Amino acid sequence: MNNLGDNFVWIEAGGPGRKWRTDGNTRHQNVVVADAVAIKSQISLIKSVSPNVDDPVQVVYANQNWHTSYRGVSPEYFEIKRWFVDQGAFFSQDDVDRAADVCVLGRTVRDQLFGVEDPIGKVIRVTNLPCKVVATLIPKGQSLSGQDQDDTIIIPYTMAQKKLKGITWLDDILCSATSADAVKVAGQEATAVLRDRHHLRPEEEDDFNIRNPEDIIQAQLDASRTLTILLIAIASISLLVGGIGIMNVMLVSVTERTREIGVRVAVGATEEAIQLQFLGESIMLSLVGGAAGVLFGVFGSYWLDRL
Repeated sequence: MNNLGDNFVWIEAGGPGRKWRTDGNTRHQNVVVADAVAIKSQISLIKSVSPNVDDPVQVVYANQNWHTSYRGVSPEYFEIKRWFVDQGAFFSQDDVDRAADVCVLGRTVRDQLFGVEDPIGKVIRVTNLPCKVVATLIPKGQSLSGQDQDDTIIIPYTMAQKKLKGITWLDDILCSATSADAVKVAGQEATAVLRDRHHLRPEEEDDFNIRNPEDIIQAQLDASRTLTILLIAIASISLLVGGIGIMNVMLVSVTERTREIGVRVAVGATEEAIQLQFLGESIMLSLVGGAAGVLFGVFGSYWLDRL
């Protein structure tokens, strides 16, 4: 939950069961900047609010280009999502008001475009829009779902609305509650505020969706648990097949070594000693085969990762 954000409350445009009308690629959305302002002013349990507009994008610098995604936000976003500056300084509210062409780079984008070169003050192209790099972010690594959180650029939401997407609505409203205990209550109060602002009747569904961080984490845990069960099932089948293979190898070994067994019996070997011999051989065969499989898996994974 700490990695998701500072007491994170996530409001998505579009209700869970609502089918949006479409005109080409345009979705009629009801969540707007005024909703974010109302949430901040009317809910005491919410301490920070940031509008959010996002989309995939191609970014270019000199002869380097990279396909990533942008987030159009306000300066409060960095506090809400616990992003910290590595170089430079975050853009300001004045940049948001002017829809300034400035951006902040995640570590992955910075490395792909600039390598070891200092990116601060350089101008990149976001689609076809020149954009000045004002800061870079300290790396965060992968999210719970395995996505690279550093593969992103962050820009003022007004720039994203007016110059990249040409829209007036928002994709999300990102909020920070005053405490962890206040997250659920703040979400409930945000629901009440938005339903009132959107003039929804009691029988109508929400045209937005409040995402609970605990629900997000639980969904990831459920997916991880399902994957774990699947892997255990595959491993169990592998062990069964391996056991049958070892059993057959030892059966052939016993059949072909009857003379050796007879000689050992003739010189005084007991039945327990002979059983112990073949049991020891099967154990060694299992251990050597298992160790070889582990080494093959480790080095194979490392080799594939380097490709």
